[in-house]
Amino acid sequence: MKHPLPARPEHIGVLRLSALGDVCNLVPTVRALQRQWPEARITWIIGKGEHSLLAGLSGVEFVVYDKASGIAGMRELWRRLDTTRFDVLLHMQQALRASVLSLGLKADVRVGYDKARAKDAQHWFTHRQLAPHPRAHVVDSFLDFARLLGVEDHAAQWDLAIPEAAFEEAAGLTGDAPYVLMSPCANPRLRNFRNWSAEGYAAVVEHAWVQHGLTTVLTGGGSTQEREMGSRIQSLSQSGAVVDAIGASSLKGLLALIARARAVVAPDSGPVHMANALNTPVVGLFATTNPDRAGPYRWRDFVVNRYPDAVTTYLHKDPETLPWGQRVRHPDAMSLIRADDVIRNLEAVLAASSTRKETEPSDEA
Repeated sequence: MKHPLPARPEHIGVLRLSALGDVCNLVPTVRALQRQWPEARITWIIGKGEHSLLAGLSGVEFVVYDKASGIAGMRELWRRLDTTRFDVLLHMQQALRASVLSLGLKADVRVGYDKARAKDAQHWFTHRQLAPHPRAHVVDSFLDFARLLGVEDHAAQWDLAIPEAAFEEAAGLTGDAPYVLMSPCANPRLRNFRNWSAEGYAAVVEHAWVQHGLTTVLTGGGSTQEREMGSRIQSLSQSGAVVDAIGASSLKGLLALIARARAVVAPDSGPVHMANALNTPVVGLFATTNPDRAGPYRWRDFVVNRYPDAVTTYLHKDPETLPWGQRVRHPDAMSLIRADDVIRNLEAVLAASSTRKETEPSDEA
């Protein structure tokens, strides 16, 4: 017998710990739930870094789990929520660690992915599963949780919170001049292979500087790889064309930098989805990941998409026959992206941005 879903939930639990891009893509589901049930309490169990990005999201209570704390941190979180019972827990993290964490949470019904989309046997930890939705974008996969609960308005809205201090931080790095924001490196996870070349980025910097008078602001974390990439791009660029802010901003400061940018250029990484959430024009660079599944949702038309070429070249398969979401884990895949492709799409996104900013509602807070 199926566990019944609440007709009018009073307390909704959301379990999604990571990653930065994914938590941005989940926000429209939270907004849809809020529109359907404005009086409902929403508690989001989230990772430490992800919380620093989304802190202040209106109408949401956050409970932070630091993944580095392991089982001890889980036990502490369970104690903290010992007297809390959710009408429904939306288990939106397809990872064994999150499923173990879910075991200590009290809920009348637990909702997870359908078997085709579930990973790490997530469907064993839930009472109800989503209806199948083949070939869905990540944003739409998250919205499937709202659909299952009976939410009728699925419009994708974000309204992220950016405090004034973050805008002050951003202005301190960039001044008042207009700029393109470039986040050249993705998360350096094992066999990620999402980074493009310094030479390619430098060609885009040159175009923005010479043709539009736009400085390029480089952002990213403080890893050795990112700092070396930033130094290399700057060494290949004209004096004054680059502001190297890699490792210099907080996550809220990065949001403010993105919100103030004329456009963002980045591979499949958090900043692409942050830009999308803020409706800042973004050119995503995709070859190892399928942008139809994971591209910037509102700016997918401006993605440089070499995923089909990478599948053909390095997997020797037809892209239409691959499992949805399969990655091309080859170190040369991003080399299929050409500087001319990125420059052409940057020109298009700059031309389109003023119209879209005027006609679409703002999601900045």
